[in-house]
Amino acid sequence: MKRAIPVVVLSIAGLVPVWMYEPSALTSTTESAAPASTPSASASSSSGSSSGSNVVKGTTVNTEKGAVQVQVTFSGEQITAVKMLQQPNHPQTTAAVPKLIAETLEAQSADIDTVSGATITSDGYRESLQAAIDDNAKTASASPSPSASESSASASQTVDGSTVNTEKGAVQVQVTFAGDKITAVNMLQQPNHPQTTAAVPKLIAETLEAQSADIDTVSGATITSDGYKESLQAAIDAKG
Repeated sequence: MKRAIPVVVLSIAGLVPVWMYEPSALTSTTESAAPASTPSASASSSSGSSSGSNVVKGTTVNTEKGAVQVQVTFSGEQITAVKMLQQPNHPQTTAAVPKLIAETLEAQSADIDTVSGATITSDGYRESLQAAIDDNAKTASASPSPSASESSASASQTVDGSTVNTEKGAVQVQVTFAGDKITAVNMLQQPNHPQTTAAVPKLIAETLEAQSADIDTVSGATITSDGYKESLQAAIDAKG
């Protein structure tokens, strides 16, 4: 299954230091053994926002490798960001999370592939994700339909940032706005480098939190970070 680069939010990617590990570990090794625990799930919870987005916490799924829990941001029924609240402390999990988030944003559902070498984490991720999706659907069905003026005000706008040619390769972002709020960031171009791949989720997560290009540079990916911020600022300026 081909998957696009858009890891937004992937966002969110739990903000874990994934650049410390090589993504190749996903296909060369499997998750190491860890003390087993009884699988269980806690109730999910959600909270709305004045901008029309809905942030929902999925169930906490206790796997053999550790607890897995996601937090999902929705704009209506659209998944705009996914953040890891809990995940096993393991290299394969750390490397797998950006892929799981990227596939979620593309599929817009929990019907995504298992990441090789991180089967247990993948299963827990999907279970927690599905719980968040179900909870959001219940909230949406219980909410009154927005008026025409409200729908117009919350209409999304997608803007491509400038293409920034760095020493490592081209960097370009695509930003989705709901009014003045940044709801999603998608990478259109990025250097084919492990540090870049690992840094992108953190850059996107910080963007969604800061709602601007005034974000920190990711250690080990300075060049990509600078290109990202320049392209992002261009998109913000173009949106007006």
